[in-house]
Amino acid sequence: MNSSRIAPSLVTMSRTMRSQQAIRTGARYLAASRTFHVQARASTFIVGSERFKQAGILNTNIITQQVRTYADKVVKVPQMAESISEGTLKQWVKNVGDYVKQDEEVATIETDKVDVSVNSPASGTIIEVFAAEEDNVAVGADLFKLELGDAPKEGAASSEAKEEPKKEETKEETKKEEQPKKEEKKVEESKPAPPKEESKKQEAPKPAASQPSEQTKAAFGNRSENRVKMNRMRLRIAERLKSAQDTAASLTTFNEIDMTNLMDLRSTYKDAVLKKHNVKFGFMSAFVKASAIALQELPAVNASIDGTDIVYHDYVDISVAVATPKGLVTPVLRNVEDMGYIDIEKNIAALGNKARDNKITIEDMAGGTFTISNGGVFGSLMGTPIINLPQTAILGMHGIKDRPIAVNGKVEIRPMMYVALTYDHRVIDGREAVTFLVKLKEMVEDPRRLLLNL
Repeated sequence: MNSSRIAPSLVTMSRTMRSQQAIRTGARYLAASRTFHVQARASTFIVGSERFKQAGILNTNIITQQVRTYADKVVKVPQMAESISEGTLKQWVKNVGDYVKQDEEVATIETDKVDVSVNSPASGTIIEVFAAEEDNVAVGADLFKLELGDAPKEGAASSEAKEEPKKEETKEETKKEEQPKKEEKKVEESKPAPPKEESKKQEAPKPAASQPSEQTKAAFGNRSENRVKMNRMRLRIAERLKSAQDTAASLTTFNEIDMTNLMDLRSTYKDAVLKKHNVKFGFMSAFVKASAIALQELPAVNASIDGTDIVYHDYVDISVAVATPKGLVTPVLRNVEDMGYIDIEKNIAALGNKARDNKITIEDMAGGTFTISNGGVFGSLMGTPIINLPQTAILGMHGIKDRPIAVNGKVEIRPMMYVALTYDHRVIDGREAVTFLVKLKEMVEDPRRLLLNL
């Protein structure tokens, strides 16, 4: 055999062996990086692969594709609370192809209690989503896939954008060339068609059937309907309120409070409080503080039911009902027994703003030993609030109305408010419920009793 023929074949064999060895080595390295979750930049592998490419051994597309799969991260539905196992995907804030920074909001999930924001755990580009809006998603399920990396460079984006218009121009030119040919064919086909057009014109007058519907609209006006699916929070509120009605032995007792002294106190010091503490001085703080003192004197009203046990609390955590566009939420003021008027007003304002801005968390609403609902801000005269289980009582405040009452044997017009206490008769007796309202009435009508602890 000729030696000149043997030499090239040996070179080819050595190159093939080197390429196979390089591929096996690269595959082992990539597998190791995948096993230990090493997130390396794609450029690290591509630079090494260029040496193989120059030698005619390996194509860079193989390495790039493998590295990209290992640099992807699947983001799952986060843990929201112990009692929440799923939610409804309400909105994709970012879409496929968008670049997101670390901790940037990507989606919003609606739960039974609050809306939870899903933030990106790292910087990268969203390449795939696994759920559509209004889908139910379970905790721990795959939500979207993120290609890790820095933001795309402006130069690369602009070059891609320039290429796209060129492609569109070429498509438009080809369409324009094809249009004259199609028009010629249409003209030839349309020559024998005049008789059909005449028949169509004769068959045209059919809109007479729509005349009765127009007459009914004129007679009865617009009678359209709009069906909207209940959100998770509204469904949960309905379920809990109905459960409270079916479970608790609810009973409501009423009383009335003369607001004259408290209104004088507020009008005298509201400007000074606003200037010094940057918070508005309202009526809510007086009712919250008076309730905290009364609850400590009557532990049964501050208790809760756990199965067959009654739990008595040494602290006072008051849930304050706040109306939001999605429904009623009850953020909790904790350890109210240690707060003063100003501290209570600051905490109520902060929780109210969070609730209205849809930023309230589940932790803000967890717990609570007693609830206060103020329907008076909407003009309510009187009502019977529903107990917020597992609590045993709820106080309902109502509107302030001028009414004639007897004061020291004389009839006077005073600003009066009806208050209602709905309580669970399984734990609280009528004596305790009435005593609570009388104690509340005395402290609100004469705020000086709070300073003297009377």
